[in-house]
Amino acid sequence: MKISTRLLALLDRVAPPTTVHAHCDIPCGVYDPEQARIEAESCFKIAQKYADSDDETFRQRCLIVKEERAELAKHHISVLFSDRFKPEHLDEFPNLQDTFWRALKQCSEVKRSMDPSEGQKLLDLIDEIDDMWKKTGGLEETRVNGRPG
Repeated sequence: MKISTRLLALLDRVAPPTTVHAHCDIPCGVYDPEQARIEAESCFKIAQKYADSDDETFRQRCLIVKEERAELAKHHISVLFSDRFKPEHLDEFPNLQDTFWRALKQCSEVKRSMDPSEGQKLLDLIDEIDDMWKKTGGLEETRVNGRPG
């Protein structure tokens, strides 16, 4: 049965298609806290450069870019938590959910602040996540050739 173009257009108006967003187009199984760490390190360094500069244009750019990077870190942490970690990992790491929750909240704090110490707190939380990721086989299970040296 062939559906006419006009009928499809009418269906799109009545029930518009839903846009779906994901980490990638395919559940590839490649998850690594390193993505979040790179964005968090960028936030940390930007806050330092902001403090060292008296150029207002540069400082405004710092604010914008840091907020974008903090949001990317938040995205990567969220994807890692929701797609990589499974209920059985809670047995090994009872603090897993709390650690991710604190890291996501810290991303918001980094967005609000130009204090490099807030960026360092986020990096410390990502280190905790990285440790759990490694201990649950993340390096072997989610990376093709491990992490680059």
